[in-house]
Amino acid sequence: MQTVRDGDGETYLLVKRSAESSRVRDPATGAERYVDNDDLRVVDGESPLATAASGVPEPVRRTLGAVRDDRSLGLLAVVVDEGPVAAIDLLDAADMCESDLHGSITEFRAAGLVEEGEVAGRRGYEATAVAVEALEFLRGEPVDDS
Repeated sequence: MQTVRDGDGETYLLVKRSAESSRVRDPATGAERYVDNDDLRVVDGESPLATAASGVPEPVRRTLGAVRDDRSLGLLAVVVDEGPVAAIDLLDAADMCESDLHGSITEFRAAGLVEEGEVAGRRGYEATAVAVEALEFLRGEPVDDS
C-alpha cells in the first residue's frame, strides 16, 4: 500500500495498480474507485497507515490514543457525562486505585481530553470539547461539525 494524491490534491491509499489505472481507497469513506495512473502521484514519506487513520475524526484518534481499556474509557465517559467532577468524587465513583485513576487522568490531560479546574472548592476535572465530540461520535450520536 502507498499514499497517493490525485490531480485535485485528494489523498488516497493505493490498493492496486494496473497498466493504465489504479484502484484507490478514500480513507474517509473506505470507498474505492479507479483513477488513471497519469492523475496520481506517490506521496513520499507519508505512511499509508497514517493515511488510513486520517479517515477517522481527529477527536476519536486522540481519544483512542489516550484510552487504555474499558475502565479508562468509562472514566472519560463519566467526566463527559457528569462533569465537571471533583477528583475526590471520581475516586469514590471509580473502581480504580488512586494511582490508576491519576494515570488515566494524566493521559487524558496530555491528550487534551480533560482540563483541571475547581468544583465546589475542590480540585476537579472537566471534559474538553474534543472529548465530548469523540464520545458523541463513538456513541453514534450526530456530531455538530460547525
